[in-house]
Amino acid sequence: MSTANLDAADLAAVAVDGLIREEVMDKIWDISRIPLSFTDMVGSGTVSNARYSWTKDALQAAVINGQQIDGVDTTSINDTNTGSRVQNFCETRVKVVQVSTRADASNTIGRSNELAYQIMMRQQELRRDVEATALSNNSSRADDGASTAGRTGALNAWIETNLTVGATGSAGGFNTGTGICDAYTPGTAAALSEADFKDKLQAVYEQGGESMVVMARPAVIRLFSEYQFTSGARIATMTRDTQGEAGPGTSLGAVNVYIGDFATVKLVANRLQPTIASNKSTMFILDPSLIDLVYLKGYSVEPLAKTGLSSKSQMSVDWGLRVGNEEGLAAIADIDETAAMVA
Repeated sequence: MSTANLDAADLAAVAVDGLIREEVMDKIWDISRIPLSFTDMVGSGTVSNARYSWTKDALQAAVINGQQIDGVDTTSINDTNTGSRVQNFCETRVKVVQVSTRADASNTIGRSNELAYQIMMRQQELRRDVEATALSNNSSRADDGASTAGRTGALNAWIETNLTVGATGSAGGFNTGTGICDAYTPGTAAALSEADFKDKLQAVYEQGGESMVVMARPAVIRLFSEYQFTSGARIATMTRDTQGEAGPGTSLGAVNVYIGDFATVKLVANRLQPTIASNKSTMFILDPSLIDLVYLKGYSVEPLAKTGLSSKSQMSVDWGLRVGNEEGLAAIADIDETAAMVA
């Protein structure tokens, strides 16, 4: 502040916020609007009941014996098989906004209507909640209409046939006695291993499944990709489709497609996939055609009763997860996200 001039510091120092207008850009910079990788990948369906079920079946194992004599009476032979029936439950998720009349009429930064802005943002959060929940280890449960809310059994709970867990851990899966999909019991965290990964691809293939996508949290995808560039990785020379093309050089420092003995899979990092515990998570090996997100009532926005000088709106969805046949999927759980991948 000079003594000879009236300068900006003098104007800013005037009582009650000064005399210089604020310069605020009329835009909101939001980097949280990320893709819903799982939701966009799997199927979508509808159900007409909060408890919904489906059946699954498989051909019997091939046999090399059982030859019959000429003219055999086959009335005593019965090769029928019923398959099995499984079920899951829908869950209701809700977001509610309340905006005063004054707030809605105010000249706000980056939006012209506060209520509409709040509804838009909370709708996106609701979809993110569904994405994260579907990939969690939540067990299923029925809604009792009183103190227990219904909950859908999530993907990490459903996969039991082709599952690797840490020491002391155990598989969950659908319990035919209780009708509940149980969460898996987490075990000791361990480094992701190439042997486990290849074993799971083989296991799904032998079951008759077709692995197409590997989905995991970003830290795990990075561990997998970095390992492929080490001397310990048992892979052929790295290749890419654009080799030999003229133009600027490109540094290839990641693996996004893995070609194995039994499947070619795309690696997808999911920023919304939850951890099982701190720095411990699951890698999923998926066939998206076997998975649906189902809706008893789809995403909706409904105005609530207006009380006084405020407006209320409710966003809701009644949804569930349907895993057509978990034997066509695989998971490696209890991965230590801080440990380098091993052979």
